[in-house]
Amino acid sequence: MTVDSVPLNTGAKLPLFGLGTWQVKDETELTVALRTALDGGYRLIDTAHLYQNEHIIGEVLHEYISSGKIKREDLFITSKLPFVAHAPEDVANCVESQLKALKLDYIDLYLIHCPCPFKHQEGNLLPLLEDGKLVFDEKTSHMDTWKELEKLYHAKKLRALGVSNFSAKQLEELYNQAEVKPSNIQVECHIYWPQEHLRSVCKKLGVTFTAYAPLGSPGRKAARPDGVWPEGDPLLEPVVQQLAAKYHKTAAQILIRHLTQHGISAIPKSISPDRIIENISTFDFKLSDEDMHALDTVPTRIRLFIFDFAVGHPLFPHDDVDETTAPRSGFKLH
Repeated sequence: MTVDSVPLNTGAKLPLFGLGTWQVKDETELTVALRTALDGGYRLIDTAHLYQNEHIIGEVLHEYISSGKIKREDLFITSKLPFVAHAPEDVANCVESQLKALKLDYIDLYLIHCPCPFKHQEGNLLPLLEDGKLVFDEKTSHMDTWKELEKLYHAKKLRALGVSNFSAKQLEELYNQAEVKPSNIQVECHIYWPQEHLRSVCKKLGVTFTAYAPLGSPGRKAARPDGVWPEGDPLLEPVVQQLAAKYHKTAAQILIRHLTQHGISAIPKSISPDRIIENISTFDFKLSDEDMHALDTVPTRIRLFIFDFAVGHPLFPHDDVDETTAPRSGFKLH
């Protein structure tokens, strides 16, 4: 299966489809999923320091590259800086540890995972807790972190830079100050949370757009079984079901095609070999303008991921959360 791509401002090409790996830490499950994906035509693999699986991904990448199955230059690997490593003195060491785990000389796209810096324990990158709560780092600015990433970009260890979970305002402020302009932003995006304003800002700036949870992340609740999650399942939306029947596709394929047809890169997570192949099989059809409009205008508007761990942080990105009522149970960042 051939996957379309969009150009980054660096000249590289970002595949419009890839494999997300959030929540997948089991070595056997992830190894099978990665082999299925790479054999099935996936070339974009998305991970993060926070996911604690880069070492597993590195083994599979080394297997495929060293055997000649796939050339390194044909792969596109995205990873992210954890929110406890924003301080300038932590950035390079963190990236070096990720490169070592991934068994790579460079990462194709590297994102600041969260706009809110937190402190870490002395001697490691585990979060610092006081009274059971994460401790804010209120001294480190986005530009403090970005300047260190720019050094690694110039050293060619990071081939493109970007952000994740930033607001439109935060992205634009960073863009205006940065020497190396952000190439990409990765945020929650699906028919219930289409991010119209952020997408318009990205279009103006020439920043590409990646959607995590493009299917609504059906497995997201496993990250906090005792917590409170917004309810919503785009896969069950009536118009999605109707279009799946019309085009003889699955609901997941309709949701993925809707995003990629907008030029948005989609990275659904799956460990099921059948679904991994099913999800990439979306570039052999096009939704009509009328059907795209129907999906664009689904009336439900709800963010399915909540960032309650960062509520109250001076750099908290979302203005649609009531800080007085937001639950404070332990959410694991996507």
